[in-house]
Order: sequence, then C-alpha cells, then structure tokens
Amino acid sequence: MNRLKAGWTHRSLMLLLMIYLLLPLLATFLYGFAKQWQTTVLPESWTLEWMREMLRDIRFMDALWTSLYLCAISVALSLAVMLPAVFVITVYLPKWETFMKGLVVLPYAVPGVVAAVGLIRTYSSGPIDIAGTPYILIGAYFVVILPYMYQGIRNSLITVSAVELLSSAELLGASRFRAFATVILPNIWPGIIVSTLLSFSVLFGEFVLTNMLVGGHIQTIQVYLYKRVGESGHLASAIAISYFLFILALSAVLMKLGKKMNREAGR
Repeated sequence: MNRLKAGWTHRSLMLLLMIYLLLPLLATFLYGFAKQWQTTVLPESWTLEWMREMLRDIRFMDALWTSLYLCAISVALSLAVMLPAVFVITVYLPKWETFMKGLVVLPYAVPGVVAAVGLIRTYSSGPIDIAGTPYILIGAYFVVILPYMYQGIRNSLITVSAVELLSSAELLGASRFRAFATVILPNIWPGIIVSTLLSFSVLFGEFVLTNMLVGGHIQTIQVYLYKRVGESGHLASAIAISYFLFILALSAVLMKLGKKMNREAGR
C-alpha cells in the first residue's frame, strides 16, 4: 500500500513538473497561431499569417542556415578534439582528470558578456584579426560546450569500464586504435549522441556571445528573433516555435541514427 502511494506521489510530482515546463511552450505555440487574444483564456480567432510571413522572409531562412552550419561545425570540431583527448586522459592519464575538470568548468565561471569583451579585445587587432567573423564565433562556441562534451564522453567511458574493455581487446590481439574503433567507440556511442545533441541545443539557443561578437555582421536565428521581437509578438512566437520544432526533429533523427548504429555494432 505504501509503495503504491509512493508511486502515485512520484507520478503526480512528475506531472506537475511537466506542466510547469511545457505551459510556457504551449502558450508560445498558441500565440504564434492566434489572430486575436486579449480577454479570453484561449485565442478568439486563429490564423497562419505569422507562419506565412516568417517563411516568406528570406532573412529567416538565411539565419536558420547560418545557425545550423555554425553550430554543426563547432560541435564537430569539439567532438574531434574532445573524444580522443578525454579517452587518453581517462584511460592513460587519470592523474590529469582533476586539472581537466577544473579547466572545462571555466565557461560556467566567466559571464558571457565578460568573455565576449575579452575575445573582441584579443582578436580585433594584431596579426589575428577575426573579430566579427564566423571564426571567432566558432572558437567561442567550442569553449561554451566544453563542459557538456567532456562530462558526457567521460561518463560514458567510465560506465562501460573502458580501461578493462581496452585491456581485454589488446589481450585478444587488437591494436589500440582498432580496440578503440571497434570496441570502445560503439559502446560509448549513446553518450556521444546525447552530448552532441545537448551541445547543439545549447549553441542553437545561445544569444549573448553571438550578439556581442558578430551581431552586427552575421545574423543567427537568435539574433534574427531579437531584432523581430519588437515588430510583433505573434511573429516572434512563430519563430521560436519553428526553431524548437527544428531542434526536436533533428534530435529525433540523431537518436534514431544512434540506435541504428548500436544495433549494427551489436551484431
């Protein structure tokens, strides 16, 4: 009886949490399709005008594509650097883990405004003048997602007992590279997918660094939303819902791809 009561309590708390988290999103969704909504609980009338206006604006598609390729390049670069680095530190250099943990949490300690000002001062003069270019933004994005990439990959390696797996593979005659590619990588792939999705979502919604570093030269989806929010709240809601659905669809595709690769690796 007590166990049943505890189960209902947990379900009720989860339901309240979901309502709390999804209610603002639902309100934004309704506002993006509302024609008039002033004195009633639900919109008085509905329209697709805001969606049509958004899709007709070429700046929206340009901003969406810009955000997509900048985030994709940053995440790919971070994955290419962090995956072998975290593997080597976790398996071969565990004494460096304390140093790495302190290093990767620095993005949390430095406010976005301070980081943006420092980057602009450093890279706006001298032999490397990349202020206002996509390169400075990719570099900043790389730093922003360090904690997510490091913790996700490290936790996956520890969960699958990477040291023991690697030793077993080497005892069976596999080289280190082959053991990593055929044994370790397939087992930590779900963690890599989760880290990638989380990092991409964080970067896709990042505004402070983007606006201060390249807001006057490059327009991402967040900068575009900021500039249009003063024109119409309905249009801003439509834009917010559209890129949320885009992230949701992209996450579903990547998760399905990850499950397919896991099944193929397990055969």
